[in-house]
Amino acid sequence: MDKSITASLTEDYTHPVRDVLWGHIYMTEKLARLTEAAPFMRLNRIMQLGPVFLVYPGATHTRASHSIGVYHLGRRLLQNLVERGADNWLTPEGVKSFLSACLLHDLGHFPYTHSLKELSLSSHEALTGAVILKEPMKSLVGAVGADPALTAAIVDREINGGGDELLFYRKLLSGSLDPDKLDYLNRDARYCGVPYGAQDVDFILSRLYPDKEKGVNIDSRLIPNVESVLFSKYLMYRTVYWHRQVRSATAMVKKALINCMESGKISGEDLYNLDDTSLFTLLKEKSSGTLAESVHEGRIFATAAEISPEQLDLSAIRGFAERAKVESLLAEELRRAGLELKDEDIIIDIPDPVSFETGLYVADEKCSFSSSSSAFKQEIVDAFIKTLYTVRVFINQKYKETIKTFLKDYGIIERLMKREDRNGHS
Repeated sequence: MDKSITASLTEDYTHPVRDVLWGHIYMTEKLARLTEAAPFMRLNRIMQLGPVFLVYPGATHTRASHSIGVYHLGRRLLQNLVERGADNWLTPEGVKSFLSACLLHDLGHFPYTHSLKELSLSSHEALTGAVILKEPMKSLVGAVGADPALTAAIVDREINGGGDELLFYRKLLSGSLDPDKLDYLNRDARYCGVPYGAQDVDFILSRLYPDKEKGVNIDSRLIPNVESVLFSKYLMYRTVYWHRQVRSATAMVKKALINCMESGKISGEDLYNLDDTSLFTLLKEKSSGTLAESVHEGRIFATAAEISPEQLDLSAIRGFAERAKVESLLAEELRRAGLELKDEDIIIDIPDPVSFETGLYVADEKCSFSSSSSAFKQEIVDAFIKTLYTVRVFINQKYKETIKTFLKDYGIIERLMKREDRNGHS
């Protein structure tokens, strides 16, 4: 075993950080300084789960605590893999770069990042890479013993870079059993007070084997744990991440942001360095409506209708321009029925695609996970995804009961969301 690699993972880790989930987490003094820099401190002011606390009051943990947890699991993962031969293609500088990437992987996150994928915004990975390559982070990462360019490239896959070591670290940080997923499933479940996300992290880390090209392989004894991760992710989406009230609050903020960006009142650059408080301050200043203010005060739109995607032409209404058109037509129909409401009082919510990663190789069965002895074949995973997707119509609470009756009697939602009827209106 390469002693310099072992030393880079074990020596001088004397700075303790107390974490609710993992207990004492140890860093070097120079790694700890990364958490004291302004770009990282901003993560203390961004809640990991956004508006989920409106449904689960305990869900007030931050992206900073999650990032420290990812660093902790990343270090433990690498220690185990080095013991099994990964040191053959690693360098001390690369190890420090990977640990820094784990700690800093969310630096580019701004509030509601994942809900704005349809807009022309820079990805949070690209923003993270840019922050790492600028001062003060560049010098601080260098002081750790890491290469800032390699650290940025591990997070941002759009950064061109070569070498097996970089590709290996990318696979570790973003894969089927990565430290990011293992932390957020456990952490989110703990703070929400639900049992669904808890994973046997000690056993998982003990049964992973390094692979220069794939990142990690597993043996058949770990199959139940991979199944647990997949099912836990499904349950967390179903009960927490995509809870109807969470989707409503998210859709309200999303609509307020899109309206401001469409009118030119807010640009993408205005969003990139915000925290939760500054986002709502910006929307209050720039938005002519009350959507964001209502979310900030806990006044969430009610669910007026839930529709199976099979009934709709999703390709025609997935973009925000098409959705806005249908929302406007729906508001027009309701006004004809005598309801005095505005376009802003109606929101159509369509979930973005979600993936359930199964790209693992089962070494002792000599096959991929999806074709192994696991019960979780691809068709089962696809069925999970299908059951999660529900198109919802959210309505201002004051119209809740009246509109529910109207929608039920006239089937207006299904009709307006079909391409041929919408074309007829236009």
